[in-house]
Amino acid sequence: MPLSNTGSILASLTQFTQLNRTTVLTDRVKNLSIAEFICLLDFITAEFQQFLRAIDMINNEALETMLEQVMDAFTLKIGQILQADRTIIFLLDSTKGQLWGKINQQGDSEAKDIRLPLNVGIAGYVAATGELLNIQDTKDHPLFNIDIDGIPNYPIQNVLCMPILSSTQQVVAVVELLNKSGEVPFDAEDEERFRDFASSIGIILETCQSFYMAARNQRGAAALLRATSSLGQSLDLEATLKSVMEQARRLMKADRSTLFMLSREKGELWSKIAKADGKTMMEIRLPANRGIAGYVATTGKTVNIADAYKDSRFDPSTDKRTGYRTQSILCMPVFNSSGELIAVTQLINKENGGSFSSSDEEFMQAFNIQAGIALENAKLFETVLTEKQYQKDILESLSDAVISTDFMGRIFTINDAALELLGCPEEQIRDPKIRQLWEYKLLGRHVWDVLPVDNIHFRLQDSLATGARHYVPEQTLKVGIAHKRPGDTSILPCILAIPSPDNPKVYIPWNETPCPREQLLDEEQDEIVPIERSVNLTVNPLTNPEGEVRGGLVVLEDISNEKRIKSTLYRYMTPSVAEQVIALGEQSMMVGERKDVSILFSDIRGYTTMTENVEATEVVALLNQYFETMVEAVFNYQGTLDKFIGDALMAVFGAPLPLAENHAWLAVQSALDMRHRLAEFNQKCVFENQPQIRFGIGISSGEVVSGNIGSNKRMDYTVIGDAVNLSSRLESLTKEYACDIIISEYTYDSCGGAARLLTRELDKTRVKGKSRAVRIYELIGLKPAYLDPQTEHFLNIYHQGREAYLARDFQRALRLFTEAASLRPQDHPTEIHIQRCQLYLKTPPPESWDGIHIMTTK
Repeated sequence: MPLSNTGSILASLTQFTQLNRTTVLTDRVKNLSIAEFICLLDFITAEFQQFLRAIDMINNEALETMLEQVMDAFTLKIGQILQADRTIIFLLDSTKGQLWGKINQQGDSEAKDIRLPLNVGIAGYVAATGELLNIQDTKDHPLFNIDIDGIPNYPIQNVLCMPILSSTQQVVAVVELLNKSGEVPFDAEDEERFRDFASSIGIILETCQSFYMAARNQRGAAALLRATSSLGQSLDLEATLKSVMEQARRLMKADRSTLFMLSREKGELWSKIAKADGKTMMEIRLPANRGIAGYVATTGKTVNIADAYKDSRFDPSTDKRTGYRTQSILCMPVFNSSGELIAVTQLINKENGGSFSSSDEEFMQAFNIQAGIALENAKLFETVLTEKQYQKDILESLSDAVISTDFMGRIFTINDAALELLGCPEEQIRDPKIRQLWEYKLLGRHVWDVLPVDNIHFRLQDSLATGARHYVPEQTLKVGIAHKRPGDTSILPCILAIPSPDNPKVYIPWNETPCPREQLLDEEQDEIVPIERSVNLTVNPLTNPEGEVRGGLVVLEDISNEKRIKSTLYRYMTPSVAEQVIALGEQSMMVGERKDVSILFSDIRGYTTMTENVEATEVVALLNQYFETMVEAVFNYQGTLDKFIGDALMAVFGAPLPLAENHAWLAVQSALDMRHRLAEFNQKCVFENQPQIRFGIGISSGEVVSGNIGSNKRMDYTVIGDAVNLSSRLESLTKEYACDIIISEYTYDSCGGAARLLTRELDKTRVKGKSRAVRIYELIGLKPAYLDPQTEHFLNIYHQGREAYLARDFQRALRLFTEAASLRPQDHPTEIHIQRCQLYLKTPPPESWDGIHIMTTK
């Protein structure tokens, strides 16, 4: 039985299968002889071998090279047959609506890719219409466009452009022949000769294109699978960013790729790119609405550009700076599982100078879906890690001991303060190995087993069972620390021990029971260092978002002696000074010392009159607000609040610890800050219909004796000495001279005098109870503060009057002070000097008079 049309057996079977006629081959071989059956098998085997070769070609990376070789061979031979000087074959890329070909530039060794849009130029016209075009003279033809059809440095006289059709009569390519040899145009014979082999070339090109598309899809699918499978290998955001960029670049065969993450809070796109060393990453940021990436981030639309320099959205500044040439760009959005745009992928420069196709967009869209999931997971993981670290930092920053437990009361986390409360030395807590060993011994244990505080077991269990909150003040915590014994191989320098419930003098290491007798530690034999602390105990439940109790939180506030001292110190000195004082030891303030300091006294003027018509509660509230801001002014300039005396306060600068900066200068700045704060305070009082406050401040500098006068139970740190008394007298003198801040000559000189301070000398006075006279000054401000011309003129006249007064020229002094009074009629120091001059003109002072005024009151 002869076998007819055997070569199409598998093709026929495919058609019959599509028609649901699946028994055709069975019916055909039923009556075949052995020889005929063997022959049939040979034909089928040969067809399958062809399929395998086709599949091998599809998977072969050299397929594109083979297609280019076919194109080059056709181009050469067609040009020879039709005697053309140059020949170009344009393949039709229907996905992009373009014609693609290669042309050899004059003097170039390599061919240059060119792409033309359909319906443009001679080749575009032939591709769109399928009609042959024979141009005898390009100069007179309306379709010839020198900008599109021309070749640089190559004049074109005549053109023969013909379509190549597929088996289904669709245009698959266009052949363009330029300048027939002999300087004659192409004729009908050339057209007919081309038609003789055009159909065969069309089938070959169609087949090559089919193989090419299949190969591209096959490789694309494989690359997509490789790329997406690698995305989920890491939850680290930086590693995921790097992986996404590299896999996207490989998948799209792009020269460069960048993944920009969108930060909506900052309105920025950011990414991490490799530095010049190729190892370390560098962060870059740009506005979320700038450039092509910004356009995609704003609109959520894909941007595919064949020539970046022809797009107005492209910013060429980076190319100019780096020397890199950006040609094609594919920029696409990345969405998370909620459909929210979270990133933008940007691919630059397709390999071989081409542009990105619609097929590339499809593959990249599929890739971006997986990339979005990977990025979302990485960001979520990063958020979890950040939140975990944030909570850990909060826990470690707390000064109180904090222990969290699970639902059974077992320790889950324990902070540094809790370890320190249990006796672990601070330097050992900072050692990661030792801390880890302490945690190994404590985590997972019931909190009441390692924290012997009365009723903690009951209160925690009640909190876990009912969600109740407990606060128990002034509880006693007693534990012990056993240091390493000679010969002990443990790496722990010390261990925790808990008193035995049967004998409080005997301690159980880590309270691990049952404990062998020889391992018990006896306090009376100096095997243990007992630690007893006073704590405030707080027990709270830990709940999930649904309000269900999932664990407990135990907080212990250490209110032992050291903490009480610190709390007390904080009331009258800055925390930094208090910490330094504590570091010197508890007895450092009990010892009297001589120190050079500055003292500031401040008192409210007319306090009794001001409060006569104000309720007592309002007076207290007003004073608290006033002192709150005044104490801040003291602390801001490193002063120590010595005491409140009714409506007055006393501050020391330079004790209990010496200051790095001039204490007199700090005291003066503090007083000026008080003046500024009082003005703001009084402005607020006006709005709240409260009485306004005036104060007087006296400052002096000198040697004092400082120390804690009293006992351990009642601490009262203070300073005593002449400088203290003089400051108090100067504060009183502010009433007589009707000014708010007076400083002594000692403070004036310590600050640098007129070089740094704006002052006026008020007097040279001898205060009651003192034999030595002191120059006193009204503090106006700090140089170079601005003074208005009138004030400057007034002070100049006043100072001249003061000089004449001290020189006993009372007539001239009276004239100058009278002139000053005309500028400021209410100035009290000027009025005082006028009265004295008038007195001395009537009754001159003795020859021994040196300008000193003696104060008769305190």
